[in-house]
Amino acid sequence: MVFSSLAFLGVFLPLFLAAYYLTCRFARPYRNTVVFLFSVGFYGYGTFVSGTPLYLIVILASVVFNYYVGMVIHKCGVSKKDRTATKRFVLIIGLVVDFGVLFVFKYIDFILGTSLGLELPIGISFYTFQIVSYIIDVYRDPSLVEKSFVNIGAYIMMFPQLIAGPIVRFSDVRTELHQRKESLQKFLDGLKTFVIGLGFKVILANQLGSIWTAANTIGYSSISVPMAWVSMAGYTFQLYFDFCGYSLMAIGLGRMMGFEFPQNFNSPYVSVSMTEFWRRWHMTLGSWFREYVYIPLGGNRRGMVRTIFNLFVVWMLTGIWHGADWNFVIWGLFLFLIMTVERFGLKDVLDKHRRAGRIYMLLLIPLQWMVFAISDLGQLKTFYGRLIGIGGENVVGTDWLMQLKDFWWIFILAVFFSTEIPGRLYKKYKNNPVVYVLLAGVLGVAVYCLLMGLDDPFMYFRF
Repeated sequence: MVFSSLAFLGVFLPLFLAAYYLTCRFARPYRNTVVFLFSVGFYGYGTFVSGTPLYLIVILASVVFNYYVGMVIHKCGVSKKDRTATKRFVLIIGLVVDFGVLFVFKYIDFILGTSLGLELPIGISFYTFQIVSYIIDVYRDPSLVEKSFVNIGAYIMMFPQLIAGPIVRFSDVRTELHQRKESLQKFLDGLKTFVIGLGFKVILANQLGSIWTAANTIGYSSISVPMAWVSMAGYTFQLYFDFCGYSLMAIGLGRMMGFEFPQNFNSPYVSVSMTEFWRRWHMTLGSWFREYVYIPLGGNRRGMVRTIFNLFVVWMLTGIWHGADWNFVIWGLFLFLIMTVERFGLKDVLDKHRRAGRIYMLLLIPLQWMVFAISDLGQLKTFYGRLIGIGGENVVGTDWLMQLKDFWWIFILAVFFSTEIPGRLYKKYKNNPVVYVLLAGVLGVAVYCLLMGLDDPFMYFRF
């Protein structure tokens, strides 16, 4: 079940909100129980539809296992005896099991060259990182342990951000699991944020996806040079509005429940360097790697050589986290090299000459996403060749004109909503009645599109 579906909007969400707010009104201590049970149902429905119902057991087993890992670490940490070694051992066992499960389902075929045919459990990359952040935080400070199994279950399986983030660290929501306050204003703010995300996904991302689909249908070797550029731009915007749309919907749903999930995007396409871009894109993933990998490795405190090595580790892991294939390894290496060059002075130049920086990123952002999008390295080479007229006979053609004829207005909206202007306007006028009317229109158009069958799954579900 996806947020941008009639089943979610018309059945699941109304039932959840009714149950949740009735519980808040008449049985407040059990509101996290409602969140947990509905989240189990949400995930269970997804595994049933995908034909992998046993994967519900996998995530529930992870919840149980890590609940007890946290409790054991806590007991070791508050013991009068020095049990540091035991505490460290339990943490290692927890990390080995958590990452081991992720490895088996996501990487074993790639590493061993086998073909076991295991389906990837929905959201496993995201919920594994959340689980790991919890047990590491408890290891660092045993007082952070959560003694309620229901609360741990609600944190790990909370349906708004379970499948594709934002990656919410336990410290982000620990207080709110116990003391959050719901209000009409929070509900309305969350609803507006949810509708904006829904519009990004259904009205922009799904439409733009048709362009990339057309390029794949024609075949990279047969598309014209302009079509290669148009389709690359289409994919670039599709990926952003798809993932940003999901994040906004998750943040909106969380706010409707009284939670404040961290921001995941901050207009990344206005960046003037790749370093700045990755401070604005998928911010919770970057924060996770900085907190649990980069800083523990020494960060930038041990000299330039060690800093470069730490960056290499982070970006290779970032690439591999996204997928078990060579294109993701190349993508991570590409980002490492670009940001290493920027660290040696290029970023200072780009920050000073921002117009040049925007041109630089205007080319670099879509080019990096092609490595991300095309897993077959031969096909990737073919596509890059078409960008400069190599590897095919169709140089100009009319295929791109057909796409622009249908989607020119979507491109204009995509460019506008990629800037910081809409966000500033929204913050200034979000309580204006005109905004409510506009968002009602967005909701109506989005529902109409869903009725017409434009309910594509979110792109990040496969990661």
